[in-house]
Amino acid sequence: MDQHDLVGPMDIVKGIPKVIERVPAIVRAVRATRAESENDSMPLFFERTVARHADNVAIYYEDRVITYDQFNRQANRIAHYLQSQGIGKGDTVGLYMHNRPEFLISLVGIAKSGACTALINTAQIGPVLVHSLNLVNATMCIVGEELTEPFLAVQDQLTMAKDRAYCVADRDVLADVGSVPAGFINLFAVAKDMPDTNLAVTRTLTRSDHFVYIYTSGTTGLPKAAITDHNRFTKAFNIINVVKNLSSKDIYYLPLPLFHATGLLPCWGSVAGSGAAVVIRRKFSASEFWDDIDKYQATIFGYVGELCRYLLNQPPRPNDGRHTLKKMFGNGLRPGIWKEFKQRFKVPHILEFYGASEGNTAFMNIFNIDNTVGIGKAVLVKYDQEKDCPVRDANGFLIKVAKGEPGLLIGEITPSTPFMGYTQKDKTEKAILRDAFKQGDAWFNTGDMLRGIGWAHYQFVDRLGDTFRWKGENVATTEVENLLGSHADVAGCAVYGVEIPNTNGKAGMAVITPQSDDPVDLDDLLRYMKQNLPPYAVPVFVRIKSEIEVTGTFKYKKADLKKEGFDPLAGNDPLHVLLPGEPRYVPLTAEIHANISQGAYRF
Repeated sequence: MDQHDLVGPMDIVKGIPKVIERVPAIVRAVRATRAESENDSMPLFFERTVARHADNVAIYYEDRVITYDQFNRQANRIAHYLQSQGIGKGDTVGLYMHNRPEFLISLVGIAKSGACTALINTAQIGPVLVHSLNLVNATMCIVGEELTEPFLAVQDQLTMAKDRAYCVADRDVLADVGSVPAGFINLFAVAKDMPDTNLAVTRTLTRSDHFVYIYTSGTTGLPKAAITDHNRFTKAFNIINVVKNLSSKDIYYLPLPLFHATGLLPCWGSVAGSGAAVVIRRKFSASEFWDDIDKYQATIFGYVGELCRYLLNQPPRPNDGRHTLKKMFGNGLRPGIWKEFKQRFKVPHILEFYGASEGNTAFMNIFNIDNTVGIGKAVLVKYDQEKDCPVRDANGFLIKVAKGEPGLLIGEITPSTPFMGYTQKDKTEKAILRDAFKQGDAWFNTGDMLRGIGWAHYQFVDRLGDTFRWKGENVATTEVENLLGSHADVAGCAVYGVEIPNTNGKAGMAVITPQSDDPVDLDDLLRYMKQNLPPYAVPVFVRIKSEIEVTGTFKYKKADLKKEGFDPLAGNDPLHVLLPGEPRYVPLTAEIHANISQGAYRF
């Protein structure tokens, strides 16, 4: 652990003024929580905001401006139409659309009707798309015109009726509903003359009713649908707004996918509750990011995954650090680039947090301390990487890790910290650790390794499945990626373990994208790694790619990379190996690959 990352009392003292600044937000959150009733729900929550801020801008999108009143009236028309078609409580409606105002309008309309929305990842096609819609038994699907082709390609395999396919034209449908492809019903056209008043049925919803299904990111295997109820949405806002302290004058730049938990719940959710405006970006662009911030005079932006690294990789600009941003909120800002990002772009407050779509434990960086997911109550337990399970003592109970030691984060399942689980009961049960510290208790297995860095603050270490064993030692891929990513020649990287015949464990492999068109100096990179990593953590294989494919939430698709392994015939990318006893990486030829496979080298 980097000793500079340890949190001390002075770090807390320096952050206290920012906490004091949030006292009004804390008071509002406490009042809102006390005011909640069993019949509170996301649409009622939204309607209260509309009543207070009807004329405020709710959405900026390209050159369009939509007020809260306009937003609410159009969502009501959608809801009234759905209700007229028999859609209501207990139904699930798929939403398969890129980021644009109609996504949020459709989402709120579905919620107002009482139905639950299945948020379909826009990258899903073929069998995965079929799986996601059939998994939740979707009654109907609202498809953006931009995604009609992949939907039509699998429509015959869906359990929903063909006359339940609705489409939203890819244009400003509030001004002109436009036309949609054959085989679809034009949703905004058929809803155009419906009432624009709030629905009575909305007031019958309870906090425990399902609001949305959010799918796991799908870096490996088929996605699972995590359940999010209305209670989770409203509670999340009250807690998160204490950290953000948004006002109705804030402008929130949101380039994250709205089908994902971070973009929808803590980011847009806090906007919807405060009367602030959201700037929706169809797709993140590193080259246009700061121009957008200036154009909309944004005061906060949402981030996730590698988005911050993409911004750092952009050529320096004379006006770097001169902007209207006061805060940034998200997760996945790695320690390896944290300080560089902060120094170059000068965003005053980094509100890093930790959480999961289905999780019941969270952390938030309320004191603005570097390199931490924030403060929270954590239980970290020992994990056996080889057996792929938590370690239990002689009595069969889990063992908490020592101070500063990485451990598996688990969250106790209680009435106040529930685990909603997934639509598949077997997947839900698989994520629960029972009889952890006493007979009958139950804990959610986050699958994430964290470590304490002092004063109830924690740092993300790795995701289980990414950590691997080599030379009898555990290698945390996140730590290796952080180190590699700080080298001048490296723009991005993904690290994972690959199996070498006749060896124990998995050898490290790094896929690197270069910082420029110049070749990566592998000799210098190797020296750098040997100076900063233990020998067992230095990657044995290095593949250089011009681009690494990512998920919609900017996570590397390591499953595809692992399939390529260290086979020189898998693609035309330069591939190198650090052979036993050799001082430098050498090109991995077909002959060397054959010798490795036949056990000619003693790794």
